[in-house]
Amino acid sequence: MNNSLYSGRTALVTGASSGLGSDFARQLARQGANLIITARRAAALEALAREIIAETPGINVDVIVLDLGQSDSVERLAAEIATRGLVVDILINNAGYGSYGPFDQIPWEKENTMLQLDIVTLVRTTKVFAEGMKKRGWGRILQVASIAAFQATPLYASYGAGKAFVLNYGIAVNRELRGTGVTCTVLSPGVTATEFLKVADQRPTSFQRSTMMTSPAVAKIGLAALAKGRKSVVPGFGNTVAAVMTRFIGRGVAAAVAEAAMR
Repeated sequence: MNNSLYSGRTALVTGASSGLGSDFARQLARQGANLIITARRAAALEALAREIIAETPGINVDVIVLDLGQSDSVERLAAEIATRGLVVDILINNAGYGSYGPFDQIPWEKENTMLQLDIVTLVRTTKVFAEGMKKRGWGRILQVASIAAFQATPLYASYGAGKAFVLNYGIAVNRELRGTGVTCTVLSPGVTATEFLKVADQRPTSFQRSTMMTSPAVAKIGLAALAKGRKSVVPGFGNTVAAVMTRFIGRGVAAAVAEAAMR
């Protein structure tokens, strides 16, 4: 019998078709959680579902193909989950992407969809699914932010600012949820070996290659922090030091260091 805190619970993982989302799903299943996985790419989701079911017999995996960058997507997601008779005990708010380049040269359509997904959708899913968790007296919410949340990040200006929102929002929500049985944890990874850089249209720099962590390692740290009800976690010693140092070196210097790292 699996004695994990997540055993027998149902976890909703957004952006589950690759990278961190896929690894969150795999690791939650190994700890006994049933899954609802959602993303835009149907084939990738179905392949992941088959893999998880084969590896962890007895785990239920529901696939919902949906573009969470659309304005009414969360309502449609919640309605589909309710229609299937499911409840969400664990919410992994992982869906999102970054846009690299000078702030005035990033196509607005791409940037607008990014902000919708990284901020608006995240807030909406948190509000919708936290309500049921509070009524049942138990729940776990993981918000995926970024090390970019800790300082202004030139060439990722709106992405970094959006992740700063996620960090502060998640910590505030965790505080408001005290005494309800529900917690909210913010995971702020550094550079991770996923499709992020490819989607962002950035070639990895030497700094990024030297500090890159694997996706399974980051997911493991995030889920461990979630289980403990921690408000925030930064995976990796170097990333943790960098996040702490931004408090002491000033915003301008921190932005200059971040720009150098991104170039």
